[in-house]
Amino acid sequence: MKYMGSKRAMLKNGLGDLLEKEVTKASRFVDLFAGSGAVSIHVAKNFQVPVISVDLQNFSRVLSSSVVSRVSRVNWGRIWKNWELSASKISSDIKAPSYRSLTKKNVQHFRSWCTQQSDLPITCAYGGHYFSPQQSVNIDSLRATIPLREPYRGVALAALIRAASRCVAAPGHTAQPFQPTKTALPFLKEAWDRNIHEHTKNALEELADQFARKKGGAIVCDANQYADRIRHSDLVFIDPPYSGVHYSRFYHVLETISQGECGIVTGTGRYPDYDLRPRSSFSVKTESVKALGDLLQKIGSKGATAILTFPDHDC
Repeated sequence: MKYMGSKRAMLKNGLGDLLEKEVTKASRFVDLFAGSGAVSIHVAKNFQVPVISVDLQNFSRVLSSSVVSRVSRVNWGRIWKNWELSASKISSDIKAPSYRSLTKKNVQHFRSWCTQQSDLPITCAYGGHYFSPQQSVNIDSLRATIPLREPYRGVALAALIRAASRCVAAPGHTAQPFQPTKTALPFLKEAWDRNIHEHTKNALEELADQFARKKGGAIVCDANQYADRIRHSDLVFIDPPYSGVHYSRFYHVLETISQGECGIVTGTGRYPDYDLRPRSSFSVKTESVKALGDLLQKIGSKGATAILTFPDHDC
């Protein structure tokens, strides 16, 4: 997944060894800023300890929960066969505009067509921007036909979020899409040419084989609020944001897919209303020091063990 930070790199560069040393002493592993779920999933797969994954955004809960809350494999082939069939029945009835080559003029036409699809939330909000008209219709169709039963629903939704992240037409995250300029059009076309169904299928196959050694869970919650539930025998992982910009600005597209709707969007980045975006004190310069101090005080008062990451460079 495209995600800010370097948790996967950290796991291979010291963090993995530290976790192996400390986690066996704990009764639970609590990941307070789970993000893409990389650390939560690593611990759940490799250690006999339940993982509790916590984050302000729902898409993070979906990604982590798809593995940490499950203790056996799922039959991804059966899920995909029925899911793709149902989604294709919907998308085949929607005549999305297509292209052989991209120009600024036809991108503008695609955007106009997409905004008229009010019954397709992803298409209406992001079609012609982060995704091609056909990609966005496919995402809407897959989202509308997600399996109803757990754990299949959670695994399928996580696979769709991962696929969207891999196909999105943006430089790194979803703060802003590529624009139809002369220099950016090739990048836009390359992203729009990616097959949503194929990427979703691949992500589903990857996730289906991953599961926890002990059942855990994932929750949408502020880290400082969840700290009240910490136990003395917990190992708490703290990897807060080191940015003055709220992470909801970078992942609103994935959040919309996880929720299934977002309301009216505006601006170049196609952002939902500010009040609908999660806000973290850790991304506010005047609040972050107190927020971290309060968090460490709560964890310390419980007698729990904490691992805290911090950059080795200016941020």
